[in-house]
Amino acid sequence: HRTALARGRGPSCGRRDRGRSGTGPARALMHVGVNLNNREALIAPGYGIPELLDLGQRAEELGFDSVWVGDSLFSKPRYEPLTLLAALAQRTRRVELGTACLVTSLREPIQLAQAWATLDVISSGRTILGACAGNVAEDAVKREFEAVGLDWRRRMTIFEERLRVVRHLLRDGRVTFHGEHVDLDDVAFHTGMEPAPLLPVREPPVWVVANPAIGKAKGGDVSRAARRVGLLGDGWLTCCRARHPEETEAFVVAVGAARAEEGLGMGSFAVAYQVTMTLADTRDEAVAAQRAYIDGYYPGFSDAVALADWGPAGTAADVLDWMRTFAAAGVTAFVCRFASLDQLGQVERFASDVLPRCR
Repeated sequence: HRTALARGRGPSCGRRDRGRSGTGPARALMHVGVNLNNREALIAPGYGIPELLDLGQRAEELGFDSVWVGDSLFSKPRYEPLTLLAALAQRTRRVELGTACLVTSLREPIQLAQAWATLDVISSGRTILGACAGNVAEDAVKREFEAVGLDWRRRMTIFEERLRVVRHLLRDGRVTFHGEHVDLDDVAFHTGMEPAPLLPVREPPVWVVANPAIGKAKGGDVSRAARRVGLLGDGWLTCCRARHPEETEAFVVAVGAARAEEGLGMGSFAVAYQVTMTLADTRDEAVAAQRAYIDGYYPGFSDAVALADWGPAGTAADVLDWMRTFAAAGVTAFVCRFASLDQLGQVERFASDVLPRCR
């Protein structure tokens, strides 16, 4: 399974198209997307589903490359991501639609593949599957695994097996897989009555999440994570290391080494960073706003990550300098999550003051 799965291609170029009609989203030198914050739509006054959908449409109008939503069951309650992306697909025509990130280990893989293929058809082939195993540093996430009958201690093996099954079904519409947690014999989205199996418009690129601990850019744990990212995914999606471009660069090197062992290059492999940021007239104003937002958004958890590691808070020049530093470390795509109750204001400010200088 491993080698076959590794032969996908990332979102920057060269994805295989199945020959159906699609928008063929245009590419910039630096891919910049917006996380629409589907948790905030539950907790912030004045920002609900209508505003979230409007923001996605506005992001496309302003020139962003993609829009994203997050995922959790009940550890951080939010609106369900695939349903939202289907709605966003109807409000947009060009931007790609992604999850940052979908806790794939919690989803039954056949149902997930069916849902994702349908979403990709609805969007004319504009989806990116950001996939993660779940952050069990939070006790509430452990309870999510328990609630669906899974052992959180086995989440990485569960994640790998389920993601492999999803990828086989999205590529071929058929899978046979015998693993520790998944056992399937010739499951197919095709009975013979249909002209063809249920397939996405294009094989969706998969960005695998890994956030190695700061200060441990080398070693056995990182090597395993790099191999998982490099061979299961078409890209790497990370966060929470905003003061450490050298850590990001070291992990990119490790991923490249893992892919090289299988005869795979890095030319089309995406390196994506989901960054929490705040723009203001002064750095002090931005830092204060970001601290207040994160303390409210992650009660009891924000202390686990130093404020500066979430992302830049400052002027447009500060944010652009940060992005350029990480681009030099190998990052090819940024998913911007704005730490503000004024989501539209931050998106428009970024589009005016930062985005044109990313091109």
